[in-house]
Amino acid sequence: MLKIEHISKTFNPGTVNEKQAIRDLSLNLEKGDFATIIGSNGAGKSTLFNAICGDFLTDSGVIMLDGQDITFMPQHVRAKTIGRLYQDPMRGTAPGMTIEENLALAAGKGGWLSHVSRQEKERFHEELKLLDIGLEKRMTQPVGLLSGGQRQALTLLMATMNPPKLLLLDEHTAALDPGTAEKVLNLNETIVEEHQLTCLMITHNMQSALDLGNRILMMDSGDIVLDIHEEEKKGLTVEGLLEKFKTGAGKMLDNDRILLFRRKVIIKITCNCK
Repeated sequence: MLKIEHISKTFNPGTVNEKQAIRDLSLNLEKGDFATIIGSNGAGKSTLFNAICGDFLTDSGVIMLDGQDITFMPQHVRAKTIGRLYQDPMRGTAPGMTIEENLALAAGKGGWLSHVSRQEKERFHEELKLLDIGLEKRMTQPVGLLSGGQRQALTLLMATMNPPKLLLLDEHTAALDPGTAEKVLNLNETIVEEHQLTCLMITHNMQSALDLGNRILMMDSGDIVLDIHEEEKKGLTVEGLLEKFKTGAGKMLDNDRILLFRRKVIIKITCNCK
């Protein structure tokens, strides 16, 4: 499905700001794979997503999607088969347009000032109902009035209305409160399973990395240092995952949000033991 062979990318080469963001990275995802990605700050996780989406051309290597070479394919063409959610809930929707109009755009039915048939409205209503957050009752309201969690759930629905060949989730719950984040992640899992989507998800939540998907990818210094498949993943704990990263990367994981999450887990366990 997704085959990446030896891609590299250096920004500002030959200057004092030279940065090798991706170095000789290779990855092979089968159809239906759901891989979570964790890594240190600046490991190249989002840069990898940008390379896949065509935000820039890589310096070397090949990117194949569903048997097609997309290495030099323009970004807007790739967007037809690649869905992406960002950390910022404000991205991915048009705030001045209604929920119905946003869904019409996502479904390829036009959008603002365009006619949406009764049948399409009924479809949108049923799709929104599955989110279980009441948006089906607010279809004529501007998206700008929604909360961050509501917008992120809507964006996820929009990105999968016409199921993409590849779904990229770039820390899409990081800006949400824990309760809303859990709801969006559950929705995410349901949609991925229902459509049998191939999915990559960057996360700072170690427990989510363990609970979701069938693979865990660990990145450091622009490369994948460890690829944990489903069988090996079973029974792993957060501490075990951190130890594996240390073994694969040769150093401790350096990610502020992940380490904060780890401390919260330790505090919670300590409190429960008292």
